[in-house]
Amino acid sequence: MIIQKENKILRLIAKKIIDAKSAETRTLINRLAEAMFNEPDGIGIAAPQIGESFQVFLIAKDLLSLDSGTSEKKPKERKRDYYVFINPLVEKLSRKKENDIEGCLSVRRVYGEVLRAQKLTIEYFDETGKKHKRGVSRLFARVIQHETDHLNGMLFIDRAKKLRTFNHAS
Repeated sequence: MIIQKENKILRLIAKKIIDAKSAETRTLINRLAEAMFNEPDGIGIAAPQIGESFQVFLIAKDLLSLDSGTSEKKPKERKRDYYVFINPLVEKLSRKKENDIEGCLSVRRVYGEVLRAQKLTIEYFDETGKKHKRGVSRLFARVIQHETDHLNGMLFIDRAKKLRTFNHAS
């Protein structure tokens, strides 16, 4: 179950994961994947969104096809494949920023414009405990910033302008 904006856990700074390869971490990652892929619009999810205040988030790999504009709007069946970011550290943000519309699984039916860096460099561990450093851009960079905010007790509505609420499920 994905917790909603009223839950105070979403406002905490998440604790570091001590052992990326532990059974507890694997269970948490599996729970995150299950929650994300149960939502038709789930492209990223952070541990605080399922009530666990730990520094881990997932991003669906099919996000990359959305980012390149090559996929249909509603794929018939999503691949349950994802990137794992444990104890992420955003090292560099580009000066060039871009406004775009964001929503959140923990702030249902609310959307708003958020100004975010177009590119970033991130260092993180994967589920095998291997350290990675990579540069990302466009939608991938935006989602990383959104999920990193969750780990720092922030919601997109804290940054958004022109918030709009839709009363029906879309």
